Amino acid sequence: MSKNISALSNLQQRMIVGVLGAGLFVGSILFSEWTFFLLFLALTLLGTLEFYKLSGAQGIKPNKVWGLVLAAGIFISIFLIQKDLMPIELLYLAAPAIIFTFVLELYRKEPQPFTNVAFTLLGVLYIAVPFGLLQLMGYLQGDYQWEPILGLMLLIWSADTGAYIAGKNFGRNKLLERVSPGKTWEGWVGGTLLAIVVGWGLGLFFQDLEQYQWIGVAILVSIFGVLGDLVESLLKRSLGVKDSGTLLPGHGGILDRFDSLIMAIPFIVAFLKIF
Repeated sequence: MSKNISALSNLQQRMIVGVLGAGLFVGSILFSEWTFFLLFLALTLLGTLEFYKLSGAQGIKPNKVWGLVLAAGIFISIFLIQKDLMPIELLYLAAPAIIFTFVLELYRKEPQPFTNVAFTLLGVLYIAVPFGLLQLMGYLQGDYQWEPILGLMLLIWSADTGAYIAGKNFGRNKLLERVSPGKTWEGWVGGTLLAIVVGWGLGLFFQDLEQYQWIGVAILVSIFGVLGDLVESLLKRSLGVKDSGTLLPGHGGILDRFDSLIMAIPFIVAFLKIF
């Protein structure tokens, strides 16, 4: 199957993987909190591992095993707390677990030990923490609700679509050329406008959030989604790689596909919890 997909053009690959991926996401989010949990646990681990592999391009050797343990521990703990299956006090163990990363480096005998520690923890902070926080959107009212999560995905997709269409047809002024030459201010405006329209529409049909909240989430997606894309581009440039991975034919890796979501989640969760 993968060989057949790899033989197709890039556009065909993107379309097939995009349709299959969208179906998997929507189905997992709608079916139950457990399928949602398993999907994003897999993305958390794959994304963290992908980040560690990227860092190897510059000779950095993060502690992959311990990093994956930390990533899984954070993600699973947040889920269990939301399900009332784990006392929140156990989160105090996170600090000792993080500090223990330094202790483990004493016995690894790798060059650049503090750089290795930094990238081990950075992978957890960059991937696992946002995906873990995403779960909070599903439990804003206590029980699992799929509307906020699915709505966020629709806003991410609409912002990307609007930016692509506007940028392709009207793009003239570069947004941040030294990091991402293809991004334009016109594309960003197009993505923002479409996201706000979709957010307004979500407020009419999805009842778990107020309409002003949906519009607020749309604005945050428009701002921090594109910043997430730029940050990931900056990461790849600094490490000298083109794509973060090859797991998703036509789309690159986990970080390539979910960079906007990863950056936007903490700001959106903070907004919804405060307002």
